[in-house]
Amino acid sequence: MQDSLEALRNRVDGAEDLQAVVRTMKALSASSITQYEQAVEALNEYYHTVELALMASFKKQQLLLPSVASNKPPLNTVVIVFGTDQGLVGQFNDTLLEYVKTKLTNLQGNLKVWAVGERMRDHLLDSNISLEGYFNVPNSVEMITSSVSEILSATTDTWEAHSSNAMYLFHQRPSDLSVQYEAVERRLLPLDKEWQARYQHQPWPHNNVPEVLGNEQATLSALLREFLFVCLYQSCAESLASENASRLAAMQRADKNIDEMLGSLKQAYHQQRQEEIDSELFDVIASVIE
Repeated sequence: MQDSLEALRNRVDGAEDLQAVVRTMKALSASSITQYEQAVEALNEYYHTVELALMASFKKQQLLLPSVASNKPPLNTVVIVFGTDQGLVGQFNDTLLEYVKTKLTNLQGNLKVWAVGERMRDHLLDSNISLEGYFNVPNSVEMITSSVSEILSATTDTWEAHSSNAMYLFHQRPSDLSVQYEAVERRLLPLDKEWQARYQHQPWPHNNVPEVLGNEQATLSALLREFLFVCLYQSCAESLASENASRLAAMQRADKNIDEMLGSLKQAYHQQRQEEIDSELFDVIASVIE
């Protein structure tokens, strides 16, 4: 059954309104990607500062971290999975979930899984993976710091309670390949001998090596917390950049589909309008002839 002229006009108007929304989301996603990528780059300098402080601590004091001393399997393993709170991200959460499920089987200890994002939480629960809790996804660069601090505070009791506890991060990371992102795993704890040796054996960039003042172990613990903070921040920002890249790709596909649909609707509208005009003209001509 052929749509009326008014119905076709309404469908065209609706498609044009939808396309305006899609293009707005495209612009927002493109802008957000740049902001999150710049946040990761800006944090690299601070990360380098933390690394230098760790180098100074290890070189000057020759401290041995408690977690290095134990070769036992972890009692508890904290797992943090960065997903999304919002939709329109394609297979973002699904591909990460499949990656996490394959990796969890290789982890030792009592798993304590935390989800970042409501949709990732639902995905994990649907896969019968027990959760300790979940965190909201920060909706801006400015909110990442408070979100990461919340994650650290909520999990501190677990990863600081015993030297053999472990901590893993799972998230999507922007990719240089044909795909917009890739799922990655990052182990933060336990800190092994290779990790400490990397800082002890690196050459100091200046002639004067700084000294650690005050309580050496307390200073080292504070630096390690900053190290974890930087790693969590990087993972969160990379996940958000990947999320927006996925949403941008989804909106580009939607924009293309709407363009094609609009072309068909406008063609049908103009064709039917012309048919109605022709019909009215024929009626006028016929009435004149009569």
